[in-house]
Amino acid sequence: MSTPLKGRTAIVTGAGRGLGRAEALELARLGANVIVNDYGLPGRDGTGGADATPAHQVAEEIRTAGGTAIAHTGDVADHEQAAQLVQAAIDTYGRLDILVNNAGILRDRMIFSMTEDEWDSVIRVHLKGHYNTTHFAARHWRERAKASGAPVFGRIVNTSSEAFLAGSAGQPNYAAAKGGIVGLTTSTALALAKYGVTANVICPRARTRMTEDVFAGFAEPAEGLDPLAPEHVAPLVGYLVSPAAANVNGQLLVVHGGMVAIVERPRVRAKFDTAKEVFTYEELDALLTPHYKERPPTETFAAAEVLSLKRD
Repeated sequence: MSTPLKGRTAIVTGAGRGLGRAEALELARLGANVIVNDYGLPGRDGTGGADATPAHQVAEEIRTAGGTAIAHTGDVADHEQAAQLVQAAIDTYGRLDILVNNAGILRDRMIFSMTEDEWDSVIRVHLKGHYNTTHFAARHWRERAKASGAPVFGRIVNTSSEAFLAGSAGQPNYAAAKGGIVGLTTSTALALAKYGVTANVICPRARTRMTEDVFAGFAEPAEGLDPLAPEHVAPLVGYLVSPAAANVNGQLLVVHGGMVAIVERPRVRAKFDTAKEVFTYEELDALLTPHYKERPPTETFAAAEVLSLKRD
């Protein structure tokens, strides 16, 4: 069995269930020491002792399969607890090599019905949670690179969503957070490249506890692996954090159901210059109104066509 991550240490957040669990298991299968992070009560149903949390259960699953793992139950959206998570990797295994940010929640609502708390909580867990762990991991890698005088091995995989790409009408908080994560990733990719660190972002589609309502209308097949199974996503994460992906940096990839799509960066569709020193309302009206007149009203900056992507 190939173990390209042997000797590497990885953090996976939100790894007690769903996508994060599948990713943690895959990284362990590829040889990594895994810190399984998941914030929550003991036991999947809120019962059991301190070692019965979802994070502990997945860590035990990894160890039973012959891998190496510990659990961490801190809240990544809390700055100090995120620092403790990164420090746990360093204290236990000597260093951190891989960070997979997956933790998140949903509070779906139309923009006119959304409460302030529904907005703040989703932004906090997704966007701030990604920032917190990335901040402390980046500091660790920068300090190591400066101490050694050479680049180190560092990999970040962040989790965005097709909700950002397609403009999900019922998820303004989630879409905004996921769009922010893309910006965070591309900025981080440029900032850390000189230290030997790559940062990429995936838009996965998977049936998990968090998305069970979203995919309620998509029945699981009677036979074979569910096209929405998290196991379709985990191998791409394993690749992106491996030495083989050294030249993959600042990229956005959509993944689900046996398919990986590389999303092109935005491109300029049209450009207009003023014939005078500065635009006037009348000049803009003459230029932009005809340009948009024939465009379908549903054609926006959002790329709704990504929702139709599937394995051929």
